[in-house]
Amino acid sequence: MHLNYKNNYKKFLRRIYLTFAGILIAIPFIINAVATPAPNAGGRFNKSFTDTVPKPDTKPVVPDTNKLPQKEAPVSTEEPKATEEGFPDENTGTDSLDLPKVSKDSLEAPITYKAKDSIVLLVPDKRFYFYGTANTKYQKTTLNAERMTYNQATGIMEATTATDTAGKPYGRPQLEDNGQAFDSDTLRVNIATHRAKIIHTRSQYGEGFVLSEQTKREPDNSIFGYKNGYTTCNLDTPHFQFRANKIKVIPDKLVISGPANLEIEGVPTPLFIPFAIFPITHGQQSGILVPSYIVNAQKGMGLQNGGYYIGLGDNFDMTLRGEIYSYGSWQLMASPTYRKRYHYNGGFTLSIANTRFGDPAVKSEFTKSRDFRFTWNHSMDSKARPGITFGANVNFGTAKFNTYNVFDYASRVTNTLSSSINFSKTWQGKPFNFTSSLSHSQNLTTRDVNIAFPSATFTMNTIYPFQPKEVIGKAKWYHKLGIGYNGTLNNSVTFKDSVFGKSKMFDALQSGVKHSLPISFSIPVFKNFTLSPGVSYSEYWFTKKTIRTWNPGKRVSIDSLGGIDTTYESGFYTARQASASISLSTAVYGMYQFSKTSKIKAIRHVMRPTISMSYQPDLAKDAYYYLQYNREGETLRQSYFLSSSVGVPSDGRAGSISFGLDNNLEMKVFSKKDTSANHEKKIKLLDGFGINTSYNLLADSFKLAPFSIYARTNLFDKLNITASGSIDPYEVNSRGRRLDNYVWNTGKLSLGRLTNASIAMSTSFQSQDKKAKDKEQQINNIENEQSTDAAFQAQQRQLEQVRRNPGEYVDFDIPWKLDLSYSMTYSKQILVDSGGVVNTFNQYLSFNGDFSLTPKWKIGVTSGYNFNEQKLAYTNMYISRDLHCWQMSINLVPIGTYRQFSITISPKSGILRDLRINRSRTFYDL
Repeated sequence: MHLNYKNNYKKFLRRIYLTFAGILIAIPFIINAVATPAPNAGGRFNKSFTDTVPKPDTKPVVPDTNKLPQKEAPVSTEEPKATEEGFPDENTGTDSLDLPKVSKDSLEAPITYKAKDSIVLLVPDKRFYFYGTANTKYQKTTLNAERMTYNQATGIMEATTATDTAGKPYGRPQLEDNGQAFDSDTLRVNIATHRAKIIHTRSQYGEGFVLSEQTKREPDNSIFGYKNGYTTCNLDTPHFQFRANKIKVIPDKLVISGPANLEIEGVPTPLFIPFAIFPITHGQQSGILVPSYIVNAQKGMGLQNGGYYIGLGDNFDMTLRGEIYSYGSWQLMASPTYRKRYHYNGGFTLSIANTRFGDPAVKSEFTKSRDFRFTWNHSMDSKARPGITFGANVNFGTAKFNTYNVFDYASRVTNTLSSSINFSKTWQGKPFNFTSSLSHSQNLTTRDVNIAFPSATFTMNTIYPFQPKEVIGKAKWYHKLGIGYNGTLNNSVTFKDSVFGKSKMFDALQSGVKHSLPISFSIPVFKNFTLSPGVSYSEYWFTKKTIRTWNPGKRVSIDSLGGIDTTYESGFYTARQASASISLSTAVYGMYQFSKTSKIKAIRHVMRPTISMSYQPDLAKDAYYYLQYNREGETLRQSYFLSSSVGVPSDGRAGSISFGLDNNLEMKVFSKKDTSANHEKKIKLLDGFGINTSYNLLADSFKLAPFSIYARTNLFDKLNITASGSIDPYEVNSRGRRLDNYVWNTGKLSLGRLTNASIAMSTSFQSQDKKAKDKEQQINNIENEQSTDAAFQAQQRQLEQVRRNPGEYVDFDIPWKLDLSYSMTYSKQILVDSGGVVNTFNQYLSFNGDFSLTPKWKIGVTSGYNFNEQKLAYTNMYISRDLHCWQMSINLVPIGTYRQFSITISPKSGILRDLRINRSRTFYDL
């Protein structure tokens, strides 16, 4: 090798060695960069934390390495080793030279970084310059900006915004550190100590945003701001904010400010506060629930929904609320909730209310009522204990509680309360099932209460004792012979709510047990028919006999004498019932084809007739007697166990032939939307239409049973229709009593008299919702969370708020919607307590809808019309205005016992819910 070439080669190696030695001394972290050579530029980085920032659009001049001060390399007898991993990648990489010693001021972890344009390294000055969408990561700190500079001597990373040729800024620094996010114009952060100074920053804490001209962050992550604004509006220029010179943020706890002024649309308002504390809601936080002001015409001025929330950990919490009025009315409410993930969740609500209307000195105008309401709901995760389920939905209280204390539409138009508690167990691999329950129903109008407890049922599903495990050859008829068992225990009582807990309530308590043993099997005959013989036996046990007798001297009203007395006899009574039956069923299909040019392709009719014969001996004749129910001496056959909790066996012997016919009607039409070759679409005209009756060959009179008819359909997937009725084929006299003579024998072309009927129709229309899929996904997520945590309780409270204030919870994504439903019921029957035939006919139409006047204004109404009373039902009207981060609503209840007017302006954010402005007036017509 040539001598000069060798000398140049040694100088080249020496220069490389000096360069890498400088990097080892100057840079204690691994380089992982995407870089290309940058053009020469001038500029220097200030070494002080508070020095001015160099111009972000200028690049430093890379000094000539020949003019750098020469440093002697450390003495070594070995040639410097350069592995493939020791050289930085041309674009993105990490220097990983093995260091014999680690500097005392080295960082705890590597820094990875990259830049889209270029990275410039000044080794003697220990500085890095990043250009073009720069990104650096160190432990839990991530910084993104268009321009960044790092000074290794001070450990300060500085990020600035760049400007384009039009002078528009872009590439604002974005800092994320330990879950905190900052958006700013200029940012300086000490990588090692995590102290930072941020200019013109915007950061989010929970539901709130803090905008500051200058911000300092301490190593403990606390924030100090100068010239700040706090808002829950997510716009760069918020609609409103609280302006304060000084502010402090304690992460995950509080935002605290000194004197603050409310500013709306950039205009200061006269509203000043001496200080402000805004909680940063992360998880469970105990605290005060600020009440809202209300004016009630009967109760006076008051404060409502104030109280305290107590967080008791991940499994428990409690909400205490109350309201008080100037005229002496008050209400207290306690709502504890509990949960265990993947096991169960539930909660209680106990409300006690004391209502005072009018002047106590004037008794005719004074009303006082003390009421209560108790609710409990519990749900169990199905995976917690396979085979066992437990759930509860309890809701009971006094009849007047809704009248004085509940104002939402759904509760005002509902006059019943119901409860249920259920437990069930199934044995895997075995045919046994066990269920037990407590149920309660309460009519708030008639004040009748029915409670069934305890109720239990043990069931053995049908088993086939003669069927072998492996059938060889053709199955025998007795292989299909099945036997089952059903045992029921039930205790029930019906009483007026005024006698709750008194002797009259326990006198009416009925207890009973029923055992049922069905035996059945099915045999296919004549190819398309199924023959099903069966035998059943039922045993009834009772603990109380109810005896009702006519008392001619009993005064039931001022102008009427005579009534029915009821007495009870305790003991052990039995009754039984047995029957044998055989049935034959099939299905008949009919098709009518239209011409090829017709849009209607075909109509298919399916009929499913069933005929059966049964025999029932008279085993329960001692359980029945004749009851006189009026002064004319007319009687009615009635059971001693009419109020039995497990039912009563049928009276008399029977040899009946029963007939039933079910129909289904479908149509095929031409459809362009069908992508198949047929271009057909199925439309259901009738989901079901049928008639059932029976004829008792052994009865002395009235052998033909009433005809039971029904129909159901869903036309065009829009109109749901269900109807049912009962037709009595016998005539009646002038008092409504049945005569043993068919209606058609009198020359009338009719099956009989309509004794009861009902029809219900409902439909819904709405414009297209562009966000329907996203909302459906959110609902599914909520439903999934409800089985594992407290989300169910939160949703229940939210639904209650929606019902109370529908104008504050409207969907502006749907321009209009309309829900309609109509119901009609008719009945004509003999009621022994009234002394004759009673006809009832009810019609009701309900409607609910809203429409948007503009994308931000919406008007809605929920109401109904009672045809019997010929007047509107409870009506709720509302107007809503979307103000982006605020919402205004006007609610009006114009008619009815309870009337109200209210106007509310409130922030959408839950953290500022106490800032709502509410003005309301409430009136009662007692």
